[in-house]
Formats: sequence, C-alpha cells, structure tokens
Amino acid sequence: MRFSSAPLVLVVAFVTAITAAVPPVRADEERHAVTLAASLSMDQAVKMAEQRFKARVVRAEAQQDGGNTIYVLRMLNESGRVWTVRVDASNGAVL
Repeated sequence: MRFSSAPLVLVVAFVTAITAAVPPVRADEERHAVTLAASLSMDQAVKMAEQRFKARVVRAEAQQDGGNTIYVLRMLNESGRVWTVRVDASNGAVL
C-alpha cells in the first residue's frame, strides 16, 4: 500500500496560514482590553455617587475582584456620617 503525503502537506500549510494570520496578544493589548471593560471611569463613579447620596467622596480607589474593577468610595455627608460605597466599573451598579 502506497501512502500519499499530500493531505499532510495541506494540513500543515493550512495550520501555518492560520497561525500566521492571528497575531499573538501582547501585554499592552490585554491591559487595553481591561480598560475597555471598565465602561465607567472613576471620575464618573464619584460624580454619580455624590449626586445619588448627596455626600462628598473623600477617598476613592480601584480594586480588582475576579477580573472586574470595583471602585471603593469613602463618602462623607453634611452631618459627618462616613460610609463606604462600592461601584461596579463595568455597569455603574452600586454593590
């Protein structure tokens, strides 16, 4: 029985072409993808929380929670009450 290597050559050529057509993901592109996932900036989250709770944000930081960005905002109202608000950066939901 005679074996033809033509099908193997075609498969190798096909895989090589696909691999060449799909560039590898670089680290800066991954960071860009994470940035795009956060549709709400920290400034927007601060403004939204200040309006919603009628208080001032005195501290703000971003934390990662399983691949999601969460803004942790420390609020202060006129009567001196201090509390923490967590905002999901992807959709603006108060957690």
